[in-house]
Amino acid sequence: MQAGPKHGLPFAWRKRSTMDKPFVVCHMLTSLDGKIDGAYMSDPGNAAARTAYGELRKFYGCQATLYGTVTMKGSYADGLAPALPTVTSPVSREDYLALSDVKNYIVSVDPQGELGFHSGYIEKKGRPRAHVIEVLTAQVNDAYLLYLQNTGVSYIFAGSEHLDCGLLLHKLKNKFGIDRLMIAGGGAMNASFLQEDLIDELSLVISPLADGNTTSVSIFERGDFLPHRKPVAFSLIDAKPLDGDALWLRYAQKKETI
Repeated sequence: MQAGPKHGLPFAWRKRSTMDKPFVVCHMLTSLDGKIDGAYMSDPGNAAARTAYGELRKFYGCQATLYGTVTMKGSYADGLAPALPTVTSPVSREDYLALSDVKNYIVSVDPQGELGFHSGYIEKKGRPRAHVIEVLTAQVNDAYLLYLQNTGVSYIFAGSEHLDCGLLLHKLKNKFGIDRLMIAGGGAMNASFLQEDLIDELSLVISPLADGNTTSVSIFERGDFLPHRKPVAFSLIDAKPLDGDALWLRYAQKKETI
């Protein structure tokens, strides 16, 4: 039986200067105190900000949206995978591109291979039908790979034991032709791409509500598995007031010069 990835160490951190990757925007809805979940989300005072956040997705024209495991499980996947098929022979650790009739994608970062899907597509009201791309590490169970193949879900490997965010982006561009990618949480996923200097633009729709809950997730949450580094600097591109006292802030990440 194969061992799973080490708990709490899902991301491989390595800084890159330049690479072949899509344009990456991190687009988030946040409270005044920088929280991306919590009770404020369902408050009537957040309604206009939520609507604007959804509408502004179209502004970026991204072909794919990337989510972490927790966000996928709570909002897009069908919970955890059901009983897995019996494996009679080893399954190679090669990327699998399922047949798809669309060029819109939901990229599901699932290093341990635990999410369930009823098909290779996800349909959400107001958004285009999207093909699912699972992002895995090489230590995922063979039976889970067969399950994804049988369900029509594409998958790519981005790391052997830990997730390699740079390799992930390279494969999205070169295997699927994705030139523009939106990252939409959660906080740990956002922080992982931030740590590797892989975010080109940060888009924040700020709700006029404060959360105040210390257990709510922040925009960027660096896990213990990521090394300490100096704060990441951004340059303001634009600031626009929105309906309902919300605000849209756009920032470009300042790239370090060698």
